[in-house]
Amino acid sequence: MITVGITGGIGSGKSTVASIWDSLSAKVVYADDLAKHLMQTDPDLKNKLSETFGMETYNSDGSLNKPHLIKEAFHKNRVEELNSIVHPAIRIEAISCIKRAKKKGYKLFAYEAAILLNEGRPEYLDVVLLVSSKRETRLERVSERDSVDISDVEARMAKQPDFSSLEHLVDYTIENDGTLEELKVKSVNLYHELIGNP
Repeated sequence: MITVGITGGIGSGKSTVASIWDSLSAKVVYADDLAKHLMQTDPDLKNKLSETFGMETYNSDGSLNKPHLIKEAFHKNRVEELNSIVHPAIRIEAISCIKRAKKKGYKLFAYEAAILLNEGRPEYLDVVLLVSSKRETRLERVSERDSVDISDVEARMAKQPDFSSLEHLVDYTIENDGTLEELKVKSVNLYHELIGNP
């Protein structure tokens, strides 16, 4: 089984590539989904988050109080603090997912994460794919998709890494400035190349 990390900026199309590979029988795991799951279920992680960001981080029913955490992390510039608590737990869970996928006989495991390369290239991945798209295209896509102003999208982009400075950590790049059909063709071709099918 080959393990592939899929990364790229907001609106680049990385989730679309992941979903195309999912339809081709890859095992796909999304870092955001892992984070949400762990923040709701992992007792150690819940304790650390409550200690760091206050008891209001969780509601009385035990569910995550997202507005509070967003305010604490993003509005008070504590995103790195949040990441330093959540990321080690996500990494452990991602490696467990890889082991389970291997046991089940998957040919390809894909891990989709925007901040995959923040601390260098993860050692548990064989290949890293960057999905790339022009800034203007990404702004339009996300503004339309999320029904938000361009300025909101720009603020979210500003908190993401500069992917052009991380290209030395990447094995493949898919340029996604064309149509969805073009992206599908590129994604399918790369998938077959990676699993060794012509």
